[in-house]
Amino acid sequence: MLNSLNIRNYRSLKELKINSLGKVNLITGKNNTGKSTILEAIALYAGKGDLNIIYQFLSERGENFKQSEPNKNPTESNIKSLSSLFTNRIVGFESENIISVGASEDTLFGQQTSSEKSISLRFVKYYDEIQRDNQGTITTRKRTILDSTNEKQNPIFKFGFETRMGDNSYILSLDEDRPYRYGFRNIGVNSNETFQFIRTRNIDREINGKLFDNIALTEKEQFVIDALKIIEISTERIAFIEENSRERTAVIKLSSVQSILPLKSMGDGINRILTIILALVNCDNGYLLIDEFENGLHHSVQEQLWKVIFSLSEKLNIQVFATTHSEDCILGFENILNSPSNSLEGKLIRLDNINGIIKQVEYSANELKIATDQNIETR
Repeated sequence: MLNSLNIRNYRSLKELKINSLGKVNLITGKNNTGKSTILEAIALYAGKGDLNIIYQFLSERGENFKQSEPNKNPTESNIKSLSSLFTNRIVGFESENIISVGASEDTLFGQQTSSEKSISLRFVKYYDEIQRDNQGTITTRKRTILDSTNEKQNPIFKFGFETRMGDNSYILSLDEDRPYRYGFRNIGVNSNETFQFIRTRNIDREINGKLFDNIALTEKEQFVIDALKIIEISTERIAFIEENSRERTAVIKLSSVQSILPLKSMGDGINRILTIILALVNCDNGYLLIDEFENGLHHSVQEQLWKVIFSLSEKLNIQVFATTHSEDCILGFENILNSPSNSLEGKLIRLDNINGIIKQVEYSANELKIATDQNIETR
């Protein structure tokens, strides 16, 4: 779990330091202040530099230029795509150009990002270091990064992209058409951390059927049913049925209706709750990331949903990060955070764009209560 968060050089976040985090965290701010960017950065951290995650983010933002520039040099297209991750799209090879995301630690030089508890991404120049046996057969092949000490001795180099966490790293060659095609490139070792990322428009995700299969006939299935009762009190059961070979659809059984109904027919709210809770019960000991929490949800149900999220995040040891523009969402969050029955720490973090620099204001539970009681703007 993250007790603090430092982000450097990732998209609009040149340098953002959040000094402390809670178990459940709500991020607010105007448009273009980096709320979704923080969630992406945490996903990169939780995913240990998985290149499939990186290229998914690029594709979602229309920045996977290899798909739209089929005749362009693959190295140029890959560099153009990956440069989208960096502040001001800078393609640099120095330490000050590295993307880093992780927790901070106290050092002799003050609070700095922990190298062992952070993920880093950077462009590199490298060469293939090859060793052969006496018969000339290649025994080892190693990608060695060029730096100021060996660059002049090795004028022939290739461009690469390094992902690193602690002592574990991987160098991706950028001279291929689809450099990530070999599947997952995860540099984490012996990690059981998982995460689920619910995007803004994810009212009904395609993977919901698989997530439900993971928890069917367990106590977690009842957690899902109880959450759906926030909107439809007569909910008895849900299931996923196959409409065709590629699509499964959620159906619901209500005590008040004899027939089985498609869940889509019951509106965005109940489908959004299903998506959130299925994600939540599938990331034990990990992270739940929700972009624009309030999407599809009437203000009257948001506080009840926060109550479920607080309860299950404690039971399943999950750290939650959500964004919002909604005053009702903030009020519901504050009411549950400061309720006598809640034992979890939570934070509200507001982001402000000040002359192009993103700054944060952190609210503890008590500070948030004062702000809401006195109608102080926290969005």
